[in-house]
Amino acid sequence: MTETVKIGNVSIDRTAVLAPMAGVADRAYRLICKDFGASYCVSEMVSAKGICYSDRKTAQLCTITQPERPMGIQLFGSEPEFMAEAVGIVLEYKPDIIDINMGCPVQKVIKTGAGSALMRDVGLAYKVTESAVKSAGEVPVTVKIRSGWDGENKNAVEVARAVESAGASGVTVHGRTRDMLYSGKADRGVIEEVKNAVKIPVIGNGDVTGAESCVEMYEETGCDLVMIGRGSYGNPFIFGEISAKIKGVDYRKPTVEEKMEVMLRHIKLILDLSEKPENLAMHEARKYASWYMNGFYGCAKFRGECYKLTSFEDARRLAEEFVDLQRSIV
Repeated sequence: MTETVKIGNVSIDRTAVLAPMAGVADRAYRLICKDFGASYCVSEMVSAKGICYSDRKTAQLCTITQPERPMGIQLFGSEPEFMAEAVGIVLEYKPDIIDINMGCPVQKVIKTGAGSALMRDVGLAYKVTESAVKSAGEVPVTVKIRSGWDGENKNAVEVARAVESAGASGVTVHGRTRDMLYSGKADRGVIEEVKNAVKIPVIGNGDVTGAESCVEMYEETGCDLVMIGRGSYGNPFIFGEISAKIKGVDYRKPTVEEKMEVMLRHIKLILDLSEKPENLAMHEARKYASWYMNGFYGCAKFRGECYKLTSFEDARRLAEEFVDLQRSIV
């Protein structure tokens, strides 16, 4: 297996990349995952039309720091003219890649004609991609899609061919249909079909939870890269595990003590990057804290306690109690 993949002029290590998860993969999350070996990451999705109307969150969502590179900015929208203008605006933030979201299944995105809705209008998907490519210049454009709208309409191959012909430099395929949301099992067969149908790099996405399933994704689909979303919840270590497996080096799973140390580092990063007072910023940190406790004895009770945290000291004390509990059952 080759060690790197090129998307346009961007080289990415062929290990695993972080998915652009709205409401999850913020800067703190990206930095933590990059620290543990994510070879590429993408911003949370940004509204193309919102950017064109000078949305006040644009700078917050689009600013890229050096440790996050290579990094893409993901846009969603269904109007080619707004997409072209938005790409021109975000180029000021010097993204390595521009990614277009044609896979989001959420109703508030779908009703605007964006996200997965574009898979029902292949002609429009082509035009949106073409407008982005023309506006992006030398910056490569990728597109993220699903296997289809529903079980009766799995048209990922058709959409992938369309965006390739529109100039896209890569396509990410989530192996679920829009109506599945995040339930059921991702269809790797569709990812393989897309890989066999296009010449641009294909990124496989869906149900990768560790090194074994990542290698299986590569082997079963022939994809060029693997993207991880929910498998990284409370588990940025997954990227190091995958990298070690692919490179054939030893890997040691983190201890509960190490997990709690990273949880606290993650929370501290959220607080440092937030413009809000500590007690309000902790509201955003609570879900991340709870994810780090998954799979351990008594985690349900402690996860509940995470949603009461109001300060970093609260989190530190809870982490100590959690470690003490795990030690007591050994």
